Amino acid sequence: MVQSASQIPEVLTAHRFYLELTLEGQNDANCFFLECQGFKRTQEVIEISEVTSQTWGTKGQSKGQVVRTKLPSNPKSGNLILRRGTTNSMDFWKWFEKVEKGNWSQQRRLVALSIYNQANQEVARFELAGAWPASYKIADVNARSHDIEIEEVEVAFEEFKRVK
Repeated sequence: MVQSASQIPEVLTAHRFYLELTLEGQNDANCFFLECQGFKRTQEVIEISEVTSQTWGTKGQSKGQVVRTKLPSNPKSGNLILRRGTTNSMDFWKWFEKVEKGNWSQQRRLVALSIYNQANQEVARFELAGAWPASYKIADVNARSHDIEIEEVEVAFEEFKRVK
C-alpha cells in the first residue's frame, strides 16, 4: 500500500525552533537562542534477582533457579543549556542572582520549546516545569576575535514532557 504525502510524517529540522522562557517583570518571552541542549528525561534500570524455590538439574541437587527482572526507577531530568549572543539585557543575570541569594523556589519557571515545520506551523511542543538557573557563563573575550560574545545559562528542571 502506498501512502499519500499527507500521511507520511514530516521530519523536523533542528534550526526551526522557538524557546519560550518568561522571566519576572517581562511581558514578552526571552526567546532568541542560538543553541539549546539537554532536553533529556531518563529512567535508570533496576535489576532484581530472585531465586525460585524449585529444584532443577539431573539429580535435583541444585536448589532454585535465578530469575532476573528489570524494572524502571524514578525518572530524572538533565539540565538544559541555553546559548545566545550576549545583549545589553540583564534578565538572565538577574534571574541567576536571585537564585544565588537564596530565592530559588520563587524563581522556578515553566520553559516551553516549540519546533516548527517548513510552513512555520508549530508541530511539536515540550514543556519543562520547575526550571531555575544553575549556572551563568559568558564566553572568553579576545580583542582579535570577530566572533559574537556568547551568553550561556544552565537551567535545572524537574519535569519534562511532550504536550504536542
